[in-house]
Amino acid sequence: MNIKLVVVGKLKEKYFAAAIAEYRKRLSRFCKFSLVEVRDEKAPESLSIAEMEQVMGKEGERILDKVGDREYVFALAINGQQLTSEEFAQQIKGLTTYGHSDLTFIIGGSLGLSPAVLQRADAELSFGKFTLPHQLMRVVLCEQIYRAFMINSNSPYHK
Repeated sequence: MNIKLVVVGKLKEKYFAAAIAEYRKRLSRFCKFSLVEVRDEKAPESLSIAEMEQVMGKEGERILDKVGDREYVFALAINGQQLTSEEFAQQIKGLTTYGHSDLTFIIGGSLGLSPAVLQRADAELSFGKFTLPHQLMRVVLCEQIYRAFMINSNSPYHK
């Protein structure tokens, strides 16, 4: 199984990088894990709607350039489906049972994901209505992916 995160922007804080490295190590017994960063589009603080769409469009092109045709894509979006950890684990288990061995998770930039990325996604996930820093969201997502594998292997970790 291959798990890929496609994210906008560079990871700056060392403590987030260390946390992701730890989950990468833990996940190595279950899957091949990769994290692909695409360049964020520089933009002024206040943007018109047209400028926001242009920024999201450029970032979306970079994201889609890293996504293969056969990958099952989860887009993280505020209006996406909210799942419990157990439901998320069951969804991953079901996908792998039915031949989806390449799962890709997309975290957009500060403005969100372009319509093209959302259209390409097979599913949209939300981790709630909170606004979280994108770098922290990477860590949370890695932890939930690891938790899903632990749940599916009947490990007590998730309790």
